[in-house]
Amino acid sequence: MTVSAKCLAIGLAALALVAPAALADEPLQWRGWDTSLFAAKPADKRLVILDLEAVWCHWCHVMEETTYRDPKVVALLKSKFVTVRVDQDANPDLSNRYGDWGWPATIIFAPNGQELVKRRGYLAPDEMAELLQAVIDDPTPGPSAVQQAPPVPSQQSALTAEQRTELESQATASFDADNGGWGDVHKFIDTDSMDLLLRSAANGNTGAAQNARKTFDAALNLIDRVAGGLYQYSDSADWKSPHYEKIMWYQAQGLRQYSQAYLLWKDEKHLAAASDIYRYLTTILANPDGGFYTSQDADVDASLAGKVYYALSAPERAKLSRAPRIDQHVYTRENGWAISGLTAYSAAKSDAKALELAKNAATFILGQRHRPNGGFTHGDSDRAGPYLGDQVAFGQALLDLYTATGERRWLAAAQETGDFIAQNFVDKKGGFPASVAPEASAGAFLNSAKAIDEQIATTRFANALHRYSGLPKFRTLAEHGMHYLASPDIVAAGQGAPGILLAGFESANEPTHITVVGSKSATGAIALHDTARTVPVFYKRVDWWDRAEGPLANPDVTYPELDEAAAFLCTNRICSLPAFTPVDLNAALKRTLKASGAGPAAAATR
Repeated sequence: MTVSAKCLAIGLAALALVAPAALADEPLQWRGWDTSLFAAKPADKRLVILDLEAVWCHWCHVMEETTYRDPKVVALLKSKFVTVRVDQDANPDLSNRYGDWGWPATIIFAPNGQELVKRRGYLAPDEMAELLQAVIDDPTPGPSAVQQAPPVPSQQSALTAEQRTELESQATASFDADNGGWGDVHKFIDTDSMDLLLRSAANGNTGAAQNARKTFDAALNLIDRVAGGLYQYSDSADWKSPHYEKIMWYQAQGLRQYSQAYLLWKDEKHLAAASDIYRYLTTILANPDGGFYTSQDADVDASLAGKVYYALSAPERAKLSRAPRIDQHVYTRENGWAISGLTAYSAAKSDAKALELAKNAATFILGQRHRPNGGFTHGDSDRAGPYLGDQVAFGQALLDLYTATGERRWLAAAQETGDFIAQNFVDKKGGFPASVAPEASAGAFLNSAKAIDEQIATTRFANALHRYSGLPKFRTLAEHGMHYLASPDIVAAGQGAPGILLAGFESANEPTHITVVGSKSATGAIALHDTARTVPVFYKRVDWWDRAEGPLANPDVTYPELDEAAAFLCTNRICSLPAFTPVDLNAALKRTLKASGAGPAAAATR
């Protein structure tokens, strides 16, 4: 999602120098994407250019105002190209396929769908004109379009010791010890990397705790203290040069992880950060009918940049007649992310309203996005869905709601979602395709898109379903994912290392399981369940057994009948005595984790 500093400088210069004559030129006619794009063979053998943009993307807007209004670029495109423009948020299949090349991403195809060129980020008018002319003169694939052979799945459904060592090296190699975060220039909270640090920190790894806290503290520079919300990233290593777009992924993950950080360290600035994100999510991005919008633009318009707008105070912003645009699409995937963030915040803040908002959003998606034959649409209607990302994000959100409430309807809905994934998204050649329907049926699209982050998320979700339900079919689904993630090709590629480590650990180990036994109306049971939700264990399963509801789906042991509410804790085949108070439960947790080797004395990579 980032562009180089060089491109940023070129972009600013281009925006300042764009000529009125270029703006007055007849605009290009853009068409949308469809599966028939390469089916016909036009007589003039026109090339296809895909402008894959994002509604919130600053440099997409700059490229529209400069490059795509330049007379030379327009003339070249009109002479030889079919021009296609797509919003990547609305089209997860294309977003998954070309996410490494944007945004904006510029992809040029031969008439038969073969990729010729893939370019990342803003292209200045002269640069684009030169590229277009070169492709016209020589329409053969360039170095960026070399097709890689699909990964060969591993014969094993677990990581080897050597693979874990390699992945651990990859996961830690790019950490910036001076500034926090990962990488040398652009800074954001990398979700899986932070989850890996949080898990290690909770297990007593002081180095992981130090790195996580340094990153969380530095990332406070990306929070809008006026309206709330988390900016996408900083283009400087010190975290002090934000790109001002506010995207749901960063709101949801920031809300979740700052909440978890507070539960681990009780640092009030982490809770304040979570509260600022929560305030933004539940006001600016809240859909009054339920659910949440997708994103907010970086800039107000071409005359008022985000750098100026977001420096204004609340009264100064209120005086303006306009604000950065909000993408008011309500997507299933984005709402799944938001629900998971809200459940984490509700635990950290003991906020019943946050949990109620999460339930309302889930009810909205179940009512408005559920497909008649199972699964969920992305938006009101889908071009090529159903999409894997929607099923996984919302399925995980349903599991999080079950953990937060103990209400079995959420677990049942999560299992239905898992069944839908197993029936529709398992590729026998390995992994899980991004979409049931192909983006097109020729050229590069003969192989389905499989983004590594979705392979990780699907594998972890399937494993969690297996742990909660005890059903072998979900273990089989998780193992299918691990065969793909443990592929030597995937490990050697150096992408997704933190998430692969998390998926591998969870698939190979039992979660810490806390079961509250008691009526859901009993004060003691409610207190124990609240404690179970808030203990800083990052691979856990929480059940609440009210005997009036019948047996649990997957109990560890036969729980005795007692005169008062109690909690039982099991991990690594070790179970505690019943705990009758939150204090007892916390003490039992420390003893059991230490005895099982999962506590502070555990190795850093456990």
